[in-house]
Amino acid sequence: MGKDYYKTLGIPKGSNEDEIKKAYRRMALRFHPDKNTDPNAEEKFKEIAEAYEVLSDPKKRAIYDQLGEEGLKTGGNSSSGAPGSSTHHYTFHGDPHATFASFFGGSNPFDMFFGSSRSHSRSNGFPFHNDHSNGTEQDTEMDEDDPFAHFGRQFGFPGGMNNGFPGEGRRRRGPTPSERLGTNRKHQDAPVVHELKVSLEEIFHGCTKRMKITRRRLNPDGRSMRTEDKILNIVIKKGWKEGTKITFPKEGDETPENIPADIVFVLKDKGHAHFKRDGSNIIYNYFNPLRFLSLFQALCGCTVSIPTLENRVISLPCHDIIKPGTLKRVRGEGLPFPKNPSQRGDLIVEFSVRFPDRIPPQSREIIRQHLPQS
Repeated sequence: MGKDYYKTLGIPKGSNEDEIKKAYRRMALRFHPDKNTDPNAEEKFKEIAEAYEVLSDPKKRAIYDQLGEEGLKTGGNSSSGAPGSSTHHYTFHGDPHATFASFFGGSNPFDMFFGSSRSHSRSNGFPFHNDHSNGTEQDTEMDEDDPFAHFGRQFGFPGGMNNGFPGEGRRRRGPTPSERLGTNRKHQDAPVVHELKVSLEEIFHGCTKRMKITRRRLNPDGRSMRTEDKILNIVIKKGWKEGTKITFPKEGDETPENIPADIVFVLKDKGHAHFKRDGSNIIYNYFNPLRFLSLFQALCGCTVSIPTLENRVISLPCHDIIKPGTLKRVRGEGLPFPKNPSQRGDLIVEFSVRFPDRIPPQSREIIRQHLPQS
């Protein structure tokens, strides 16, 4: 009997060209191995492609209608004079995926909607976006048996998918994907990173930096470009740590071939005359030529004056012996915590002791008598 191509596509023998295309679209999407996990899906997908290859070609279809599958493939010996009965020998090329790609304009709708997403939820084994950001109700006049109908609606393509092109259903509205995205998909350039130096006072109080950037942007014609300046307002929040990144999406150069890069600013601490930071703590070094303890102060005790980032001065009593490298901690006088600015880190005072270059003999004798020998 041979294969019944009409039955394979689920259409009557007198179907027209549009009905054949519609049937192939529906059946190919339903049995595509990327969607259908049935063990026989691959073979069914191949049969559907072969049926479409024959019935969509007027010459092949005419021979098939007269002589059936065997006559189509062998040329037959019909005396009826059917077209091509003695010269036409058809052989299916064997690659249903090539037929599928050709039918859908060289692009795979599975890749278009799902190829870049591995983390989205799945329905019937297929990943799909769950994004309702458009908030627009779409046309519901779609084929009930179209397995991709709700995806067309999901992605804002009214009319579902016809011949694999969104927006081309019973009523075409809007551009096709190739018109919408261009011949080649645009790729976003790598982020443009700038270092942004900030002082500890700016981190302590918080501030706003104004940075001017110069960039290229597309004109309305979509081809020519212009150069323009833009001011970016960078809000520095209290206590932000060095290395914090502030990103301005798609503020880079724009061309017909690219998606503008993100502009990224990375915080970098400026050097400070008195302090350095350690996370949310700040360290005050009490050992430069203007800030040191004498041996007398280190041994006998003293009170030192310590500045703060708020331009206050704290009196810090030191009653214990101060050894070189001793640290003293003043609670709550550091930088605000980034996630809780109402609380602050500590001010850490690091001491150094200046030893005398020489001691008079009489003083040395007194020290020897009063200090322990070991």
